[in-house]
Amino acid sequence: MSAQKDRWVSCFSFLLCWASSIPTWGSTRLLQELSPQEYFSSLQAGRASLAYFSHNSSPGAQPFLEQIENSAEALQDYGILVVKVNCPKEDVSRYCGKENSVRKAYLFRGNVLIREFPTDALFDVNSIVANVLFALLFNEVKYVETLADLQNIENALKGKLNMVFAYVPATGTAEHRAVMEAAFVYGTVHQFVLTTEVTLLKDTGDEPDVSSARLLYCHCQRATDLAQPCRKTPMEQALTMLNIHRHLKLMGAPLVTEVAEDPEKVSTVHLQLGLPLVFILSQKETYEADRRTAEFVAWKLLGKAGVALLSRDLVDLNVLLRSNVALKTPDEGVPIKYLILEDTDEVITLVENKSKVEHIQEGEEEEEDEEDEDEKDNNGQDIQDDQVVEAVSRDKKRELPLELILALTEDTFHSALLEASRTVVLFYASWEAVSLTVLRSYIEVASHLKGTQGVLLSRVNCWDWPGLCTKENVTQFPTIKIYEKGERSVIYNGMWGTEELTSFIMLSRVPCPLKLATIDEAEGYLRGEFPSELSPYHQTSFLGVFSAATNEAREAFEEAGNILSGHVMMGMYFEDDDLAFSRKYAVSPPALLLARREGQSVEGITLSTQSTQDMVQMIRAELLDVFPEITVQNLPRYLQLRKPFLILFSDGDISEMESKEMLKLAKGRPQQAFVACWLNLKKTPVGRGVLKAYFAAVPSLPVLIWVNLHAGGQVFKFPSEQPITEINILSWLERLKEGLEIASSTLSEEDWKPPLPAYDFLQMMETTMPELPVHTSHHHEDRSAQHQPKSPGGDTAIQEEPFQETKAEKVMSPGRDLRGTAPRLAAREKQGKRHSEL
Repeated sequence: MSAQKDRWVSCFSFLLCWASSIPTWGSTRLLQELSPQEYFSSLQAGRASLAYFSHNSSPGAQPFLEQIENSAEALQDYGILVVKVNCPKEDVSRYCGKENSVRKAYLFRGNVLIREFPTDALFDVNSIVANVLFALLFNEVKYVETLADLQNIENALKGKLNMVFAYVPATGTAEHRAVMEAAFVYGTVHQFVLTTEVTLLKDTGDEPDVSSARLLYCHCQRATDLAQPCRKTPMEQALTMLNIHRHLKLMGAPLVTEVAEDPEKVSTVHLQLGLPLVFILSQKETYEADRRTAEFVAWKLLGKAGVALLSRDLVDLNVLLRSNVALKTPDEGVPIKYLILEDTDEVITLVENKSKVEHIQEGEEEEEDEEDEDEKDNNGQDIQDDQVVEAVSRDKKRELPLELILALTEDTFHSALLEASRTVVLFYASWEAVSLTVLRSYIEVASHLKGTQGVLLSRVNCWDWPGLCTKENVTQFPTIKIYEKGERSVIYNGMWGTEELTSFIMLSRVPCPLKLATIDEAEGYLRGEFPSELSPYHQTSFLGVFSAATNEAREAFEEAGNILSGHVMMGMYFEDDDLAFSRKYAVSPPALLLARREGQSVEGITLSTQSTQDMVQMIRAELLDVFPEITVQNLPRYLQLRKPFLILFSDGDISEMESKEMLKLAKGRPQQAFVACWLNLKKTPVGRGVLKAYFAAVPSLPVLIWVNLHAGGQVFKFPSEQPITEINILSWLERLKEGLEIASSTLSEEDWKPPLPAYDFLQMMETTMPELPVHTSHHHEDRSAQHQPKSPGGDTAIQEEPFQETKAEKVMSPGRDLRGTAPRLAAREKQGKRHSEL
């Protein structure tokens, strides 16, 4: 560690030597005291000086004088003289006049005034050094307030110079000083840009944090295309001069170093700065591909590790032929680890998660030994761990801002429901892992909707108030209900993510369908302008158009709206006899108009059916994208169609040509016989696991796959040598239909279940309390389920109920079964923890 420290110190030796060579004026005291005549006569061309004009009768200036004297040494390192100018009483000149005394300091370069500083802006050494350097480095450091200014600077630098973009919460801070000192040293090499606007962090793709200063290194020199943004590498350490210097050193190092010697003898700037060095083992036949892999990994690990390309042809390595990666740490005496990794994700994980280094197999023999050990461990483990419980336990020290959500009790519950037009209640148990996970999402929703009129977000801890939860028919938790002024409640049964919860709450604020009285309201609704507050929460709007002769269809449409409330935006316009609105959109009542926001287009569909169930199914089908990007959240919607998948796997966004060809195919496919879609492995990394299940290894990307999960499970791969065009794909699908293509693999017909059984909590409780009838409540639940009526549209996402209804809910909400479980868990010797303990 001492050797590493010495290397860091040597990096600044040039700055210290330069500072020590600067001559001082007059005596050895750094803060000079001169008369006005002495000061102005001593000014030298090009020499900067900070002067404070003081009267002896100014006792209030003493705190400032102490700070300016403390900063004199730091400023002298940059060749800036600090002077206290003693003004005679009779002097009423510009700088010694009473109006300016004790309130300003002046920065001169030679005899030219550069900047006037109010003394209250120079409150400590950091603020003095930062503001003085900021004024002197006005060419080296640009200050920006808007995204347009930042983009203009970035475009001007492309192909010429790299940019260092820094955000500081306020000027005059220690972080501001660090940036200015770095700009003083590196200002001729990089363009420094400074801002105090936190919104610019979000615009640059960084998470805004008002309290933390941030620094991004923008690789504009590599970007020659104006349409191509500069790559940005954030500095993850605190904003200090030493860390900035370290970061800039790393950014200036070669992206990939080619090595043709013993890797044990290799030393790079990364190792000197205490970072590991990753070797990608290469050979002549695969050099180009290995070089691309090394560059990809280097960009991912920029600032975290170095990457080198090690040629097997030039260096005699006594390692397994299967080894493809080596890791060298900066610790002295630690041998290089040669590893066998499957993909670049494992390389990145190897560096970012150091604890996993010990678990990577080192060679074939160790790999086999480890597999034997794993098998022994699995034989000894006969219970499947709950991953949600494990995640909550790992994050248990995180404090949740529960003050954002109103806590309700048996005494305050009913009165709270009458305070707002719409009250959202989360029923949960503070000892249950899924409840605590949903509680975090719910708090994020509360943060997003803070200040929204007419919406109150609240919570009931069923561990504390079991009687209240029983009265409200909460049979599982977590459960979310939305109450409307004591008239009815709606149960939420969708995904537990923040975005889905927020959208459901906001969309359920308006009637579904929303009745529109005039043509202007109907036109505004189709344009997304009415209601304006809901435009961010839906992509497609549905407008039913009816006349006096279509009452039966109108009633079915209203019932469909009740079923889909919170999930879709539906409006209804009742037209008079002239049918002017219908003629404009070339439809005849009853009709359905679809307004898709992304295309700004309106489609018309004649409602040939008057069945509520058919309308619900038709609206749900229209909500599905023609060529969707598959994610974990939307996959269940497309699996419910029970159709084959034609899916394009891509490592990032697909090209415009591929998107155009696949979209033509999706729109023109006969009778919608399959689901044409794509999956971005960067956004949805689980796709790599899917490809590994289809093939022995992840194939080169992009790759087009045909798979029918519901019939046979055969997987077919589109020929990689053919371009992805509509004609080629249709020809290939025709060959599949005729049985002329051979499947790449066939998925197992076995159910996908956990590898081990789950904990049997009922058995555990039965052993602890044998006198309690464990299964009684479930028998009652089964009887209730037998008489459960179905909604007209078959929808299970929401369920309306009379206010304070005492019978069991007709539709089970997501979560774990509560009936008969909470009392037994409460009786266990280890009591559940409350929020303060969790």
